[in-house]
Amino acid sequence: MTPEFSRPERIDAIGDGERRITIAADATERAAVAARFGLLAIDRLEATLAVRRQNGGIEVRGTVSATVTQACSITGDPLPVSMDEPVALQFVESLDGAEEVELGEDALDTIEIEGGAIDLGEAAAETLALALDPFPRSPRAAAALQEAGVIAEDEFKPVTALSGLKSLLEKK
Repeated sequence: MTPEFSRPERIDAIGDGERRITIAADATERAAVAARFGLLAIDRLEATLAVRRQNGGIEVRGTVSATVTQACSITGDPLPVSMDEPVALQFVESLDGAEEVELGEDALDTIEIEGGAIDLGEAAAETLALALDPFPRSPRAAAALQEAGVIAEDEFKPVTALSGLKSLLEKK
């Protein structure tokens, strides 16, 4: 399956030096990515990336920038969001047999190379999806929850088997 926003860079075309690449999604690609990630709209999706061979793979560093409209998870209200998200990825030939390891703070996310190319557009789209708030709330969200009878976390008082005991003892 070809991603909605695909910008493949062939591995054999990546030289030893660093190369700067700027990509931007067109209107059709933005609409398809928005549908995939459940967004109301994507008005801008672009990335400025530095690509180079490093540590037996391809290292990609840069920034993904976007302007999107998310729906409030409570009210459905449209919420405009702008972001500039740093990206640091390491594309490698194979992850076969790799065990899950704890990554350090300076470790790069690792992606397996497929088909002799790395897809910078898909990397940008996935970076966008990971950077978004999964449960965005509009200014009206708290009032809508209260109206529906949902209490706020600070109002929650757990009920236990002995909850009423204190009040019963105080009456005597």
